[in-house]
Amino acid sequence: MSINIYNTLTGKKEAFIPVTPGLVKLYVCGITVYDLCHLGHARSMLVFDMVVRYLRWVGYRVTYVRNITDVDDKIIRRANELSQDSLTVANRFIDLMHHDERALGLLSPDIEPRATQHIPQIIAMIERLIVKKYAYIATNGDVCFSVRRFSDYGKLSRRNIDELRVGERVLNHEEKQDPLDFVLWKLSKPNEPMWSSPWGNGRPGWHIECSAMSSHCLGEHFDIHGGGMDLKFPHHENEIAQSEAATDQCFANTWMHVGLLKINGEKMSKSLHNFFTLKDALRLHSSEVLRFFMLSSHYRKPLNYSEAMLKQAYSALETLYLSLREFDSFADQYNEAYIIRFKHVMNDDFNTPEALAILFELARDINMTKSVNFHSAEMLASTLRYLANSLGLLTLTPEKFFQGDHVNVTVIEEILEKRKIARENKQWDISDQLRQQLASMGILIEDTPNGTLWRKAL
Repeated sequence: MSINIYNTLTGKKEAFIPVTPGLVKLYVCGITVYDLCHLGHARSMLVFDMVVRYLRWVGYRVTYVRNITDVDDKIIRRANELSQDSLTVANRFIDLMHHDERALGLLSPDIEPRATQHIPQIIAMIERLIVKKYAYIATNGDVCFSVRRFSDYGKLSRRNIDELRVGERVLNHEEKQDPLDFVLWKLSKPNEPMWSSPWGNGRPGWHIECSAMSSHCLGEHFDIHGGGMDLKFPHHENEIAQSEAATDQCFANTWMHVGLLKINGEKMSKSLHNFFTLKDALRLHSSEVLRFFMLSSHYRKPLNYSEAMLKQAYSALETLYLSLREFDSFADQYNEAYIIRFKHVMNDDFNTPEALAILFELARDINMTKSVNFHSAEMLASTLRYLANSLGLLTLTPEKFFQGDHVNVTVIEEILEKRKIARENKQWDISDQLRQQLASMGILIEDTPNGTLWRKAL
């Protein structure tokens, strides 16, 4: 059963065939470390975390590369604001990024290259472009890529070169031969980080960093290149141009782009006061609730973040965990019919909304079966956990999920024990009072044949 992935480059779904059988080489554009990770970063991170998990789950070996841009105009401006050197600022935000990633339950990339650690590779690629006359030294000393020299420019974003407007990060300097040309190497200015090069002391441009790092880590021709939809133009368009101009071969076979995240229907922006950092979101919601929310929409579509949507995500996860709550152990066998259906929808461009719908069917069947045939229900429960785990979901015990964080388990269990004694003595008024005391603490209880279960209310 082959996996079909929507390729932004061709505009259609295509059967995925790795360059090396059994091995997937994946490069994802990471963040520029001048501030805390925000929810937009979290969506892209979670999507590619899901892709890596699923590819490994179906048997592929995956080399997952996600870079860090640790030299950039934004980092330099932030360092100047803080009266610190840019490397200190970058390292601090890298540490905070790693903390957020662990809190979100993300897999670590196999390789996490940093731009500042690949200056020799960047210089070597620029030298190749100059020799092949795809790059030139501008009148101000910067090295620029000649966009019109690359005949396929615009093939990713499907833009006509004569109609293109200068995009974000593409500055219209008079020193360039053409406004669309972009900088590969910037000559240094006072109080900026710099490295020596054949063209003078300076630093790399943003686009060349990813081309050099991906080629160094994965080779000049690899399987999948991914990132947010906002990177398609000009960043990824420029990556293709400079990489293929330098190597004379296809850069990446498949291009995957993640839809943008909106906040209550509006673009996330600090000026609109609707900007959420990942750290803030994790204070309000568990990592698994955020993961479920992000996967409830197809990765290519825009996603609207709101508290109402997060509450729905919690309720949905609650339903799945409730179906597992009466199982102390799980069967060693799985329901093959559900596995086949799950793979079928996931192999269709990682259709996580349909995959989640199958998980809910499983939960319903578990609830319908457990009172009739507990062993069959146990096998279904095992299948539910197995499939959900491939997406990074249902990784907790039901008790841990329902108890949540920041609750005093000892106090709750003491009240439950008092209520148990009251019920045994038929002191129903006291039992009801203790139930209401728990409810006032945000704790819901359920009396079952196997005892009283409790969970934290949303």
